[in-house]
This record gives sequence, structure tokens and C-alpha cells, in this order.
Amino acid sequence: MNENQRVQQVLSGNTSAFAYFVDTYQDMAFTIAHRICGNVQDAEDVVQESFVKVYRNLHTFRNESKFSSWLYRIVYNTAITQSRTKLWLYDQESSLSDVQEVSDFDTETQITDSERTETVANVLRKMPAGEALLLTLYYLEDNPVKEIARITGLNESNVKVKLFRARQSFKELYARFEPAVADLL
Repeated sequence: MNENQRVQQVLSGNTSAFAYFVDTYQDMAFTIAHRICGNVQDAEDVVQESFVKVYRNLHTFRNESKFSSWLYRIVYNTAITQSRTKLWLYDQESSLSDVQEVSDFDTETQITDSERTETVANVLRKMPAGEALLLTLYYLEDNPVKEIARITGLNESNVKVKLFRARQSFKELYARFEPAVADLL
């Protein structure tokens, strides 16, 4: 059964069919909310509120984009509204000084996958929320630029520029965590 059929089931009164959407998309919805809000409690509140909004407004979904893009856009907007953060601005000096405290890794030791994953997560936490969100959507969730534009409300050119800058920021911060590996990026 495809998602359009599931939407129709919910609209026809089968409210339990909505559980599919919650089960399928709650993890990424939480990731988006957490990247914007910066803490677990606010992110959980945003996700809950977003699914309520999706349920109440399901009749407005027009199949012009993927259901996930529509839902993530609602999560994004809800998180922005709740947190009132400036996604694209940050104090680079304080962020970089925070990273220096964690740069005591032994560069001669082989990095395991779990260590690399942890390092990537640490770097993403140190980045501006908007940049971390774009990198997460693009690289970790494999969303194309067009879908990211729909989710964030940015135009495709702006997404590309911000992704480029986010990659540069990531590379710089990653170099502070893992100097030997950063040369390969």
C-alpha cells in the first residue's frame, strides 16, 4: 500500500492508519527538531505538535511533493516557531574554542566506524543548527536538493550555496577533531 492510499484511509476515518506515518517518520522528524531546538525536551514537544498538525491538516496534502517532504516542512516550521533561533548565524569563535577541548584524539590510532560516527555527531552538534540540518538531510537522509528546498522553504540555489558552506564548516571543524583524516576530505 502506498502513502497516498494510507492518507486516503486516514481521511476516510481509519485513524489507526495514521500510526504508519508516525512509525515511519518520527525518527527523522525528531532529528530535524533536535537540530533546530538544541535539546531533547523541546524536540519531543515539536515532534508531537507537528504530528498533531499533520493529522489535523491531512486533507490539505496535495501529492505535489513526497509526503515526507510535506511532513518535514511542518516539523521544520514548528521547530523554528517554537525555538525562535537564528539558524544560519553563530559565534564562530566560541564554537571553535569549544571544539579545541575535544581534539585530544591520538591521530596514529586507527579510527573505527563507531568512533568516526561519534566524531561526525560531535562536529554536527558544534555547527550552526541550519548547516547541521542541511548536512543531515542531504548526507544522512539522502534527500535531494529539491526535497531539502521544499522542507526548509529555501530555493534550490540557496540550498546548494548553504550546503557548500556547511561542507566547508564541517571540514574545518572536523579537522580540529581528526587532523589526520581531515586532509582526505
